[in-house]
Amino acid sequence: MSATVVLPGTGKHVLREPVAWTKPAEPFTSRVAFAAAHVVADPLGDNRPGAPAVVEWEHTLAFRRHLWSYGFGVAEAMDTAQRGMGLDWAVAREFIRRSAAEARVHGGRIAAGAGTDHVEVAADLDEVLAAYSDQLDVVQEAGAQVIVMASRQLAAAAAGPADYRYVYDRLLPQATAPVILHWLGPMFDPALTGYWGSDDFAAATEAFLGLVHDHAAHVDGVKVSLLDAEHETTLRAKLPAGVRLYTGDDYHYPSLIKSGSDALLGVFAAIAPAASTALRALDSDDEVAYDAAFAPTLPLARHIFGSPTYHYKTGIAFVAWLSGLQPGFSMVGGRQSGRSLPHLVETFVLADGCGLLPDPELAAHRMSTLLDVYGVA
Repeated sequence: MSATVVLPGTGKHVLREPVAWTKPAEPFTSRVAFAAAHVVADPLGDNRPGAPAVVEWEHTLAFRRHLWSYGFGVAEAMDTAQRGMGLDWAVAREFIRRSAAEARVHGGRIAAGAGTDHVEVAADLDEVLAAYSDQLDVVQEAGAQVIVMASRQLAAAAAGPADYRYVYDRLLPQATAPVILHWLGPMFDPALTGYWGSDDFAAATEAFLGLVHDHAAHVDGVKVSLLDAEHETTLRAKLPAGVRLYTGDDYHYPSLIKSGSDALLGVFAAIAPAASTALRALDSDDEVAYDAAFAPTLPLARHIFGSPTYHYKTGIAFVAWLSGLQPGFSMVGGRQSGRSLPHLVETFVLADGCGLLPDPELAAHRMSTLLDVYGVA
């Protein structure tokens, strides 16, 4: 008998039978793919807005093993939907160390964010540089690849492109291995408006490309999260040979990956089984199977990352809860309240449509429970 749940506005929803997703026996060969993993909050912790994060470690680390099992690298403690929005540096530092140790045990690839968020307001550029250096050391000592995150403190302190170069020119040579540079757009974090020293997109791109070309030996790749597919394709063609473009475009990832981008995506945390199937099809040059695996996930991704985009992690945690990958739907900083009930209902329907709910009975029960909590008859 099929699992069902009565949803507001649409009535009875019959969940599809679970999809028998398979796991890869070897790493992807055509692309490098990272999933930005979310944090499982301790349900008994004081995870209210503004309070230090209290993490439930067992399921947090188990979720990373889930991602590795589907062939993905894990991007740890690096996205602004966590850092600066509930996940403070003290906890992020512990995350990086624990996850890097877990990666060594399980043979998983891991990269982690080095930023400046332990300094609330930087007095000058040298303080920004020192903050970056402190976090870069932590990531390197843990044994993870460095992701140089975009810095709110640098955006506030910099007067123009030269100030960005002052910091990055001194920071990048400190890396002992090539890093991933992160360009995060204001739709993910309004505090990063005008990053690279200009509100003009073309001028910012020119400054960014100048930095990458001058430090190509220190840069493995660039992660671009601007939700502009045309800009990403143009930028990718202008990168130095050997520098990857890791798409962070959760709206257009199927076409961008197919055309040559590697990936570092938040949505992969929600769609790992389908994304793994798609990337293995790409390894086999089977574009029909690639499209068939990815196409159903795109409406879900665009919904999860809908405006305001910086609340997308609510949808990621919600799908993980529906899938039985964590015991409760609570988040650090109280971010589970970042989306409305109608938004969550639609997330449930779309995730089910993609075949991403491995236990339909459990998912139906949890959705019904949530509706009860909200007072929906």
